[in-house]
Amino acid sequence: MLITLITDFGSVDPFVGIMKGVIAGIHADARVVDISHGVPPQDLMAGALILRHSVPYFPRGTIHVVVVDPGVGSERRPLLIQCDGNYFVGPDNGVLSLTLEGKNPNRIIQLSNPAYHLQPTSATFHGRDIFAPAAAYLSQGLAADLLGETVSDFVRLEWPAPIRAADKISGKIIYVDSFGNLFTDIRERDLQGLSTAKLVILLGKYEMEGLSSSYMGGGAQKLLAVINSWGLLEIAVYKGSAQRRTGAKLGDTVELRILK
Repeated sequence: MLITLITDFGSVDPFVGIMKGVIAGIHADARVVDISHGVPPQDLMAGALILRHSVPYFPRGTIHVVVVDPGVGSERRPLLIQCDGNYFVGPDNGVLSLTLEGKNPNRIIQLSNPAYHLQPTSATFHGRDIFAPAAAYLSQGLAADLLGETVSDFVRLEWPAPIRAADKISGKIIYVDSFGNLFTDIRERDLQGLSTAKLVILLGKYEMEGLSSSYMGGGAQKLLAVINSWGLLEIAVYKGSAQRRTGAKLGDTVELRILK
C-alpha cells in the first residue's frame, strides 16, 4: 500500500525524515509520497483542504497520514478512518473531515493499542510515535481492528459557507498558496446560473470585473479573479502575489456583486 504524508513540519527540522525512518523500520518496502509539509503551522483548514483535493489522484487503498496537530498530547484522539477503500490517519481535530464530507466511513478506530506505538510514547510527537507506526503496520497488511477500539464519530470542520443575498455573495479567504494566490470559500457551484461577465469582485479597496479564464487574463501584475483547480473562487496576480499586493489575510471578506 502507498502512504502519503501531509504535515505542517516544514523542510528545516528533522520531523518528516524521522517519521519516514519509523515507517521504514517497520516496513522497509513501504512507498511514501510527500504531498505537502508546507501547511501553515497549526492551520487545520489548510491541511484539510490539501488532503481533500489530493485524495482523488491517488489509487484506492492509499493510506493518507495528516499531522497538523495543535492539540497533541491533550485528550484529542488519534484516529484511523477507513472510507471508500482508503485509510486516513491523524488527529481527531477536523483535519481529516473535509475529504469525508457527505460520506459514511466503513469504520473509525481510535489508535489506542500501545503494542503498535513506539515506546516510550512522547506527548509532543504523535506523528512519530503513533501515526507513522499505524500507517506502516497497515501497509504491511495488519488488520485495522488490531490498532485500537472502534468509535462512532469524529470531529468535523465546518465549511464557512458564503452568505448569499439578492445581489451579492459574501465569502472569506480560507487559504493562501505559496504564490500568494487567495483562495475563498465561494465555490464554483455557488455561481451557477450567474453570468460571470456581470460579476464585480471586491476585496477591501480592490475591485475586479468578471472572472478570468486563466491567470494571463488580466495581464501582467493586474489583480484578477478565477475559478481555480479546486473549484474555488481565487484572487490572483499574473506573475505576482495577490497577498503582497493587497495585504489580505485569512478570514478577510471577499464580496461578489451581481450586476443587473
